[in-house]
Amino acid sequence: MQITDVRVRKVSKEGKMKAIVSITIDDEFVVHDIKIIEGEKGIFIAMPSRKAADGEYRDIAHPINSDTRDSIQKIILEKYQAVLEEAEVTE
Repeated sequence: MQITDVRVRKVSKEGKMKAIVSITIDDEFVVHDIKIIEGEKGIFIAMPSRKAADGEYRDIAHPINSDTRDSIQKIILEKYQAVLEEAEVTE
């Protein structure tokens, strides 16, 4: 599996959510609404989720194992950092 495209939309309002991301896998499958969140232990991704009847949020799409999650997170956060650096240069 290869992530062939990462699109980052920065969130302009203040808060813990910093951006919304879409990734394309193998130029064939897209996952939208991955969130970049600033947490107490640093920045991380949250997969797309839906609020269930019991009030809990459940992921709609997610990696099956932690190695895949780590790989996806690394690629997304690298792209997010590049977008931030590009914005600094243009300001």
